[in-house]
Amino acid sequence: MRIGILGGTFNPPHLGHLVCAQEAYIQLGLARVMLVPARIPPHKPVDEEPGASHRLEMCRLAVRGDEHRFEVSDIEVGREGPSYTVDTLDELHSSKPDTELFLIVGADIAAGLPEWHQAERVVTAATVAVAERPGTSREAVTSALRRIPGAETGRFFDMPEIGISSTMLRERVRAGVSTRYLMPDAVREYIDHHHLYEGRPAQ
Repeated sequence: MRIGILGGTFNPPHLGHLVCAQEAYIQLGLARVMLVPARIPPHKPVDEEPGASHRLEMCRLAVRGDEHRFEVSDIEVGREGPSYTVDTLDELHSSKPDTELFLIVGADIAAGLPEWHQAERVVTAATVAVAERPGTSREAVTSALRRIPGAETGRFFDMPEIGISSTMLRERVRAGVSTRYLMPDAVREYIDHHHLYEGRPAQ
């Protein structure tokens, strides 16, 4: 069974994340795509952190109704310390030994893979699946992957250009500007209900 792993802070999850997951699912012939929100990202702090439990629940709401293709894992939220991808892949291999894992990343993230914690083990544990995006060329990604022994099996897949970011959505919420059609309605309603990203403590 082929399983895609899409990690991130998902702060909040939006349609860009879901389109990325969908295109990987279709183009790579995956059985499922697993969204894995990080508890503590190792490379940068979570901006305007509402709490890992809120981000986990928003991911669950984002995929609600499409559980035959997508699922959400709390494997990193429930683990102490930084959320290193290599640890997550090791745990998944232990629990799903007959599964082929695909690590889904954007081209900009893939170009930085050589600097990841235990990058060689990461590319051994999973095939790197790269969503091509404007601003980072395939050549730049390929060159970066060549620096990691074992990463030659990386795969590329196409993704429509979607100009939505979590940063933009947080700014819109803070400014009182509608986020409708930019994220799933269930996520938008959850943010409103818990007053996330409004510049006051989450409830």
